[in-house]
Amino acid sequence: MHKFEDYTIEITPLTKEDGGGFLVTFPDLYGCMADGETMEEAIREAKDAFNCWVEACLQWGKDIPAPSFGNISGRFVTCVPQSLHARLTARAKEEGVSLNTFVAAKLAEGV
Repeated sequence: MHKFEDYTIEITPLTKEDGGGFLVTFPDLYGCMADGETMEEAIREAKDAFNCWVEACLQWGKDIPAPSFGNISGRFVTCVPQSLHARLTARAKEEGVSLNTFVAAKLAEGV
């Protein structure tokens, strides 16, 4: 059984010229991608794209590549000063996303 959670996804912010929002791609699954206005929406859409991609491969008798990194939890735990936590929480709220999503997006941007 192929599970969305087993595959690495890459989340890329889209420029305003490209319509804004976020693009989700699967390095292991050629052509499987999705986008959304928010990171949460893009990930929800990516889950649907993944299921459709896998179903199409099964129907066409195509091989489905195994995840290249195995089952990685994606969990990253760190302690930060309370003042930084408060500022991050406020920024996430301003952008209408969870703190985890906000921090993940900033890490993906290289900030």
